[in-house]
Amino acid sequence: MSVPLRGILGPVVTNFQSGNGEVDAVAFANNLRAHLAAGLHGIVVTGSTGEAALLDERERAVLVEIAREIVPSDRLLIVGTGAEATRTCLRHTRHAVQRGADAVLVVAPHYYGAKTMSAAALRGHYSEIADKSPVPVVLYNIPKYMHFSLAPQLVAELARHENIIGIKDSSGDLELLSTYLSAQSDSFAVMTGNGSTFKRALEMGARGGILAVALFAAAPALEVYESVARGGGGEAGAAAERAQQRLAPLAARIVGDMGVAGVKAALDRVGLAGGPVRSPLLPLAGSELAQLMELLRTAELQLAA
Repeated sequence: MSVPLRGILGPVVTNFQSGNGEVDAVAFANNLRAHLAAGLHGIVVTGSTGEAALLDERERAVLVEIAREIVPSDRLLIVGTGAEATRTCLRHTRHAVQRGADAVLVVAPHYYGAKTMSAAALRGHYSEIADKSPVPVVLYNIPKYMHFSLAPQLVAELARHENIIGIKDSSGDLELLSTYLSAQSDSFAVMTGNGSTFKRALEMGARGGILAVALFAAAPALEVYESVARGGGGEAGAAAERAQQRLAPLAARIVGDMGVAGVKAALDRVGLAGGPVRSPLLPLAGSELAQLMELLRTAELQLAA
């Protein structure tokens, strides 16, 4: 992979047509162009925010094909290929690679719970995927959906695999993040998936973020990243703190509490395409919509007319 795993990557939503629920290819493509034009360093498709668990294989293929046509070679295209069965994950991975993925993001199997998904089971799962994947693998830790965390010792062990290049940690637990950072090296990057703690994660050494909040609030997210990169003190430090204060409530409430429906509603209101969620997910309504609008206004985001 010629482009390093760093910067801010957007884990994009999957757009659906309101009439028939099919993938809205035009809206999806327009969003990708807008995210790249806003300055994001790469795109992640078929991740948690992309409702990957609700997509079939044909839809996954279409999304990757569209993305590969739009994402230039100097920006990363990462595809979520996690699945409960190792063989299914490998099939998703092969299909993604055939359509141009630069790397794959692999969430741990979790249906059978933390006891069954022991270190030995996860070691075998990730090692087989990394051994057989034609492109690099990024580990994905998201306790909100997995209901457990990848053990630091396991991550440190997997980080030594030549085809595992990083981890996305969406826990928001800075103590856990620090243990993952101890495994960081020239060949293994730690990325945060939590916008609420983005600035602190960067200061601790994370190389960037895969942030859903950056889809509708790219400017403050990039300001945090670029200001921290310039140095921690003086005006750069103050700018980073101001931007983080704008970003944190959006990440905590809209992404963290409202979930995919919140992200899609926010996209609609900043002039991008959110649209409907796929059943059984439900759209925002009533008081949550009002809260979302207030959050966007407080963060001084430009809203669509």
